[in-house]
Amino acid sequence: MKPMGPIPPEFAGQAALTIAGRAASDWVAGAGSPLFVYDFDIVAARVARLRAALPARVDIHYAIKANPLPDLLAAIAPLVDGLDIASAGELDRALAVKPASAISFAGPGKRDVELEAAIRAGATINLESAAEGDRARAIAERLGVTPRLAVRVNPDFELRGSGMKMGGRASPFGVDVAEVPALVRRLIAAGADWRGFHIFAGSQSLDTAAIIESQAATVALAGRLAEESGHFPPLVNLGGGLGVPYFAGDRPVDVAAIGQALERAIADSALAAAGAGFAVELGRWLVAESGVYLTRVVDRKQSGGETFLVCDGGLHHQLAATGNFGTVVRRNYPVAVADKLGFEATETVSIVGPLCTPLDRLADRVALPRADIGDVIAVFLAGAYGATASPSAFLGHGPAAEILAKSSPERGTPNAIFTSDAP
Repeated sequence: MKPMGPIPPEFAGQAALTIAGRAASDWVAGAGSPLFVYDFDIVAARVARLRAALPARVDIHYAIKANPLPDLLAAIAPLVDGLDIASAGELDRALAVKPASAISFAGPGKRDVELEAAIRAGATINLESAAEGDRARAIAERLGVTPRLAVRVNPDFELRGSGMKMGGRASPFGVDVAEVPALVRRLIAAGADWRGFHIFAGSQSLDTAAIIESQAATVALAGRLAEESGHFPPLVNLGGGLGVPYFAGDRPVDVAAIGQALERAIADSALAAAGAGFAVELGRWLVAESGVYLTRVVDRKQSGGETFLVCDGGLHHQLAATGNFGTVVRRNYPVAVADKLGFEATETVSIVGPLCTPLDRLADRVALPRADIGDVIAVFLAGAYGATASPSAFLGHGPAAEILAKSSPERGTPNAIFTSDAP
């Protein structure tokens, strides 16, 4: 038997799994399986919790790559101050729910057509290189508009303990620290509307002390770059980094402590006195725990002394839960038999999908109550980097449906259900 991660607290105490006031089995009966269901009340509560923890001067931006479902974007847009995007496709989705002035566009390799779309709309472009800045300015000159340009900085430090390090090394992301002051002066001299710095040191960290340290270093770096360039930034995007507990032994970060430390770091910086604004850019932390991936058992079999629950969903919808095609050491996400969430475990099983690869394994030798053909398996923490971050076209199985649900004030009644276009 192998351990699995903790079930999110919003679901953990239930006897049978309900999402937004409706039984998981009912969601599947109505929409079929495999299926993603996102409880927006959980998202709204996360935003509110973060807002309460952060200094009042720090804005919240949602990184829509975590989950770009249009209905989710429409619902979260009024709750956050900005949206961060990484493609022209995401730009279109963001513009449908937020003004361009609240949208920033990051990522290397932006094509001219993408730069032009962002400049025409009036979104801020986070420049990944001086050459990208030259292209953006040339496009803006041709269009006869003033481009909104920020500089993404490749920091000279990393976020300790992060699942994905984005700083402290050679990188395709951002401009090296030594080159930033000259680039800022060049942009301003050319007449661009310089919007500030984007500094992203890493993501998916569960080390509260490391996040506090990284944010303090980010504020200090932004202050140093402002002094060296001779220009204080209108906005410092501090990036994200807050992780969620996917695996056994993981513990959630202390957002209250992070907010208190960030308040001190900003207060001690010359940036605040100069009128600089600040933002954090989060995706996973805001939406991951809201989502549950539901898949139905289509076969139950024994092989070599091991019990397999073969399901109609798997790697093609939940790549991360299966170990990213074997590129990481595979550990178990939290899973459950949906209608037996509060039942005692009676057997050890592996949960596998329908793909013809041994990598299609949603859970490896976990302890669960008995599940039979027709039962629904729930994979938790499916609200971020699930449906759109997985190879849904692999082997022709197609995408899973996605549903965003809200609960009414009367407990147990979903009062707003939005569905995707997926079959």
